[in-house]
Amino acid sequence: MITAVVLVSGAIGAWVTGSLSLLADLGHQVTDVAALVTAVVAARLAQRPPSARRTFGLGRSEVLGAAVNALALLAVTVWVAVEAVERLLADTPPEVPGFALLIFGAIGLVGNLVSLAVLSGGSGSLNVRGAALHVLGDALGSVAVMVAAAVLLLTGWPYADVVASLVIVAILVPRTVALLSTTAHVLLEGTPPGMDVEEVRAALLAVPGVREVHDLHVWVISDRTPAASAHLVVEDGTTPQCEGTGHSSVLDRAAAALREEFGLDHSTLQIETPEHADHEEHCPPPPVRVAVNDPVTPRQT
Repeated sequence: MITAVVLVSGAIGAWVTGSLSLLADLGHQVTDVAALVTAVVAARLAQRPPSARRTFGLGRSEVLGAAVNALALLAVTVWVAVEAVERLLADTPPEVPGFALLIFGAIGLVGNLVSLAVLSGGSGSLNVRGAALHVLGDALGSVAVMVAAAVLLLTGWPYADVVASLVIVAILVPRTVALLSTTAHVLLEGTPPGMDVEEVRAALLAVPGVREVHDLHVWVISDRTPAASAHLVVEDGTTPQCEGTGHSSVLDRAAAALREEFGLDHSTLQIETPEHADHEEHCPPPPVRVAVNDPVTPRQT
């Protein structure tokens, strides 16, 4: 409700005053609301179970929504920056009423401060803190609008609103680029933040019975669901009949190591003999005709 009032007042203010700074702040608020709505919808979609068509479910819908919102915000900031430069280079400076700009900026600031107070009393979760940072950015935009209004009223300098819009753009661009970078990293199946793949490899090699680790992949299905897959080459003497060193035991210990040391609850591990690993690494791609005597090792998960 508070956000809706701030949005409506900002839209009216931008239309009445022709203020570029109000328009830039409005674009930021619109994308924030879109991000909130997208997060709610994506959370509902993520609860849907996996299907034959989408075996991981819809966990990445939130990431896709964040990427779309970031691109929309980037488009708004680029448009505002171009418009600001055009106004600075124009022969006739723009006329923006300082008092009206001050009123609409104050309405936006009060609304954002109320929202910030509400969020500060929340659970303190990552989502709440992220929302609070968005609202804080909106509040800083409102402050920039009010400063521009004060300069207009006190000095009559006609470019104060344009400069304020560029300040808001400078606030938004780093956050937008950071969000785009994060979403791109997830969509490109990058390593989870703070996780070292070589440490994961070392942990798997420390599992008794594991001789070699290859084809190790660690990625994120969504920003909260890391996953891993790897091929584990076991020692020559490791057989299913050897208690404590068998294939199933190696698999269980490796999965436990990933889960306990790195929080990788979703892992897919394949156990291989040295002969199979050599065959896999050095043989060319197999022909269409399947060789009868090719060794085959079943995949275990």
